[in-house]
This record gives sequence, structure tokens and C-alpha cells, in this order.
Amino acid sequence: MGLGPLEIGLILLAILLLFGYKKLPDASRSLGRSLRIFKGEMKGMKDDDVQTRAEAETVRPMLATEQPVVTPVPAQAPTVTPVVKTPLRSDDPR
Repeated sequence: MGLGPLEIGLILLAILLLFGYKKLPDASRSLGRSLRIFKGEMKGMKDDDVQTRAEAETVRPMLATEQPVVTPVPAQAPTVTPVVKTPLRSDDPR
């Protein structure tokens, strides 16, 4: 069910006819650069994951030993200021 030598040869011939022999070296060079960049990015992501995991393992024991101190605050009754309405005098300039 795999590709035999005849099928691989036909695929290579089709690629050669489509792109031409002058463009194949440039295409393979750019493909190689792309794969190299991709490989470097994947390695960088793996290194970031390892570093993040190591940081999490060092912080997690510190969090487990430190218990936050919570002091209760007594509730205070709301203060109400009385509103006193004074009647307006007729000679008041307002």
C-alpha cells in the first residue's frame, strides 16, 4: 500500500516538469531554510516549557508553606447624617 519506486519516479518527474530544473535548487534551499527555522522555533518552545515547568515547581512549594494571614475587620454601622430643611424666606435672594 506504500509508494513504490515507479510512483516516486513519476512524482519527481511531475515536479521537475512543473517547476523546471532552474527553480528546483532555489525551492529546495528555501525549503531547507524554512525547516531549519521551524526546528529552531520548536526547540525554543520546548525550552520555554521546561523553564516554565521548573519555575512552577519552585514556586508551588513556597505557596504551600506560606499561609495568608487574614485578620477579621469589625463591621461598622453606616453613619447617617440628618438632613434639615429650612424654609426659604421671601426676602432671600436665591
